[in-house]
Order: sequence, then structure tokens, then C-alpha cells
Amino acid sequence: MTALGAAAPDAHRDALIAARLCTIDPRLGGIVLKGGEILREAVLADLREGLGPERRIPVNVDDDRLLGGIDLTATLAAGRPVRRDGLLAEAAGGFVVLPMAERLSEAVAGRIAAAIDTGDARFVTIAFDDGVEADARPPAALMERLAFHIDLTEARPGAALSPVTVADHAEDTPGAIDALVTTAAALGIASARAPRFAMLAARAAARADGRTQVTDADLALAARLVLAPRATQWPAEPEGAEAPPPPPEPGDGQDETASDTPPLDDLVLAAVLAALPPDLLAQVAAGKSRQRARANGAGERRLGHARGRPLGARAGMPGGGKRLSLIDTLRAAAPWQRLRGRGGRVLIRRDDLRIRRFEARAEALTIFAVDASGSSALARLAEAKGAVELLLAEAYVKRAEVALIAFRGTGAEPLLPPTRSLTRARRSLADLPGGGGTPLAAGLNAARELAESARARGRTPFIVVLTDGRANIAADGGTVRAIAESDAASAARAIGVAGIAAAFVDISARPRPEGAMLAAAMRARYLALPRADATAMHAAISAVQAA
Repeated sequence: MTALGAAAPDAHRDALIAARLCTIDPRLGGIVLKGGEILREAVLADLREGLGPERRIPVNVDDDRLLGGIDLTATLAAGRPVRRDGLLAEAAGGFVVLPMAERLSEAVAGRIAAAIDTGDARFVTIAFDDGVEADARPPAALMERLAFHIDLTEARPGAALSPVTVADHAEDTPGAIDALVTTAAALGIASARAPRFAMLAARAAARADGRTQVTDADLALAARLVLAPRATQWPAEPEGAEAPPPPPEPGDGQDETASDTPPLDDLVLAAVLAALPPDLLAQVAAGKSRQRARANGAGERRLGHARGRPLGARAGMPGGGKRLSLIDTLRAAAPWQRLRGRGGRVLIRRDDLRIRRFEARAEALTIFAVDASGSSALARLAEAKGAVELLLAEAYVKRAEVALIAFRGTGAEPLLPPTRSLTRARRSLADLPGGGGTPLAAGLNAARELAESARARGRTPFIVVLTDGRANIAADGGTVRAIAESDAASAARAIGVAGIAAAFVDISARPRPEGAMLAAAMRARYLALPRADATAMHAAISAVQAA
């Protein structure tokens, strides 16, 4: 066992180990640290000791400050092009810190990723992930290039690492690369960078221990730190696997000194599986991806030219809603003024023009499709009313709208069109009718049509279905239960095919398989809430939207 891996696995200690490995070999890229605001400082202190002072990159950094370029003020004053280095160039040989990395735009993350790939200015990147919602994570292009992903949310402070004498290099043990690649494939890791990072980490761990040979313990440590956070599936049992043969009896002619050490692949895989927390094992075993989650209830991020969070300017012609960025245009034209013979004037060409870009969230629309049939309609509608009012209270903050569709008798009726007005909603919800049959297919079709209409107008729809899943009225108004169930299944599949995010809330007193089957057809989250009140329903729906 290496000196680094001598203690039991601990998130804060793992972060300190990762920082030391990055100091030894900056090719590891860096670390994504989630949570643990207080514990991060110890990690940064180790990096400062090994790499020097850091450069902090704000979320709203522009291209010139990030990558360097013409210093407009100095250029105009000197009459000649004056360049200045960007933050990435200033960080060469050191490290950069990305506060609130989950808010980085894809454009900024792509430029940092490109700088990491080229390696012209080698630096280590520390990304702070402070996202609360499941979809609020640093951009995938950045996370792909950072070897270590460590969650400090529930970590306790760990002991500082002891000083070490770093070896100049370390040689791989036979079969090491094959073992890491095999383990990555077994865990469903498609990226080729992951086993490469694990191999680099194993070599750095050996060097940190003053050794020139990578051991099995180094590989196990590297796999635990690099591969375990990237796992997307539970390793499958090999087909046709047979029980191991019994140990040979003494004196049967076999070599009694033969080693019973398991294969290196098994040792590395066992180290990874031991590092997975119990609550993660169920997700991995069910085949749930750890990739960036889709924003189910939040509006999608979209680029624009009018309003939103400002992004870097790009070359282009103003007009058609595109606004000129004067400062960026002058900055682009400044280097060419001497060649253009300015004669006291700043000459601007077409290629110098820069336009502004913004990123804004699309408006979200939550559509409630409520079963208003049968004797329990009053209870269902009361729950729906309360949940709608609670969601509307958040509408102004989240730029969200709410709509309500009730289905009963032989059809579905839109009782509340998309709105943010709580007063209007209360007025429309005051006298909701109840009773009759369950035209589930009509309700699902009406919700899908409203969602597709909203999506065509640039909104992000989310459907919430409240029903017991027992359809008895067909789409054409017929009363044959078999046809009604078939129509409901077809309507549910149509929502799934359309890619509309949804939640299926089963409000029957005793949930039955029909609800879960319809939820699966819709590709929706299934929630069994037989005795839920408005607050519980609102909390459950909000959790699904954030998942």
C-alpha cells in the first residue's frame, strides 16, 4: 500500500491526495470539487505550496481576458499594437480556480478545454461545483478533461498529508494498462481519457511514494479516484461463469508454492466497487447514467442577441436583432490601423465588426392533467388546486407558467390556460366540475397537444398527470374498457416519443400496475402518492423537475 492510500477512503483526504497527484503530474488536468466550501481551502493551500499562486477565472470572463489579445487603451495611446496575456497564459506552471463552474457557458468551457488539450501553457484546473439542482453541473467538455471528481458535501476534515520525496519517474507494472481499460469498460465508461488519467495517477502515486515502479496498490488507488466517479453501470457477470475449482490437496503433484493472488483486473475492479457509496450502487445497478441530467422543469438555455446573460462577442454583421459590440469592434480593428493608413481616423472594415451574444433561459410551462372523474374527484381537484397555487407562487422567480387540464365524462377540458397570475388561477379553479367516467386518453392527448404548442412558441413544457391510471372511456367516447386502456397506452407512448418531460402521479388509494406501465410508456417519473396533500404533491413535483 502506498503512503497516499494508507488511510481508509475519505472524501477530504481523497481531495488532498488528488491535489498532490496533480502537483506531481499536471497532465491530470485538475479536480472538480462539489460542496465543502470550508474544506476546499486546504486543497488550495496544498496546490499553492506545490504550484504557486492561482488565477481565478470569473464566470462572465470575456475572450480577451481569458485568452489574451490587444490592449485597446494601450494600443490607442502608443499608436501601435500592444498585446496582453490572458488569465490562462498567466497561470502557466500554476493552477486556475473556477468558482461556480456550473454557471460557465459552453463557450468559455470549450476555450479552457482547448487550452488544456494543447498543453502550450500547462496548468491545473480546480472547478468548484456549487450547483444545487441535478442539472446544474459544470459543462461536460470541462469535466471530461479533469481527472478527479470529488464530492465534499458530507466530508469531514482529514489529516494533512505527510511530506514526501518525489521520484523522477515510475515504470508501469505488466498488464497495468490492460487492467485499467478492462475495468473502465466493465463500468460503462466510454471515454478513452479515463483509463489514461488513471494510469497517470498511478504513476504519480508511485512517484509520490519515492518509488520508480507502479504497484497494484497504486493502480487500485488511481482506479478508485478516477474511474469510480465516472461509473455508469454495474459490471456484468461473465456468461457461462463456473464456480472456481477446489484447492488442490497436498501431495497431488501440483506446485504448492503457486500464487493464489487474484488477477490484476479483479484487484482494480474490486477497489473501484469498494469506493462506490451504498446509495450509488442502486443507481449503477439499475443502469442509470451519471451524465449530466436533463433539465426537466427548468427552461432550456438558449443563445440570443437581445437579452440574458452576456457571452463573448463574435464576428458578424449587425442587423436583424443583432447588436454591434463597439468595444470589441474597436479592439479587433486596432492592430490594423498602421497598415490602413488611418490619418487620424480609426478605419473599420467588415471583418472587424463584432456582435453581442446573450444566453437566456426559455420560459417553462407546467401542465397539470387532472383526473376529475369518480367519487374521489373532489379530493384530487383540491390537491391539484393547492399544488397549482404553490407552483404559481414561484412563477415570477423561475419564469414559469402553469396550465390545468381536467378530464372527465367523455373528454378533456382546458380549465386554466398558461398563466402566471395567481388571481386568475384561483378564479378559474374555484368551480371545477367532477364526476363521471375516466377518458384518460383524451386527457393525455390534450396535455401533449398543449405541450407541443408551447414548445413551438419557444417554451419548455413539463406535464404532470394526476390519475389512478384506470381508463374506462376510449378516445372516441366509447365505453369498452379494453379499447380505453389501449388508447391510453397509445397516448402515453406519444408523449414519450415527443420527448416531453413528464411525471405520473398515481393518486389511487392502492396503486396498481397500470399507473407504472403508463409512466414507463411516457418515459416519465412515477410517483405513488395515495394520501398526498398539496404541499407533499408540490414537493414531489419540484423534486422530479430538478432530477
